[in-house]
Amino acid sequence: MAYRDTSKKLAQLRTKITGLRQRMRRLQKAVAPEAVADYAFETAKGKVRLSELFGDKEYLFVIHNMGAGCRYCTLWADGFNGILPHLEDRAAFVLSSPDDPAKQARFKAARRWRLRMVSHRGSSFAADMGYRNEKGCLPGVSVFRKRGRKIFRVSDTSFGPGDDFCAVWHFFDLIPEGPAGWQPQYKYA
Repeated sequence: MAYRDTSKKLAQLRTKITGLRQRMRRLQKAVAPEAVADYAFETAKGKVRLSELFGDKEYLFVIHNMGAGCRYCTLWADGFNGILPHLEDRAAFVLSSPDDPAKQARFKAARRWRLRMVSHRGSSFAADMGYRNEKGCLPGVSVFRKRGRKIFRVSDTSFGPGDDFCAVWHFFDLIPEGPAGWQPQYKYA
């Protein structure tokens, strides 16, 4: 197919995707919030409760990260680190993993991440949110809203190759062969 014809068809599909996103936002707005407990987490500075992670914000993004052993989770977090000031202008943001706080601090320093990290190890948080099963932790994000002393989960979604939360996949979609088996690494030559 000719370049201009393909480009036109791709533009039409992208317009449909935009329409689907608008429908998804309307549906998201109508969802009934789910009350959640005020979970306790570990940090390098001691224990912290879910309610404290909001700071002065009404909303909180909690990234469900599988820890330093997952290259894909590292790829997502690298991207979040780059847009963190924009995200934190609207909502609080924290990455939760099963790694202990000391391991998190070392990995955070090595990656030059600015994002806050908490450990959910020893708690039921990841499992209760649907991001841990018999095989281990799963990647994704939950959005919480604090109303007075109550906390509600208002949305969540899982992460995976090709998702909307990592721009790398969308850039690779512009290459005719797509990712072509590409996998993230901790370092590149």
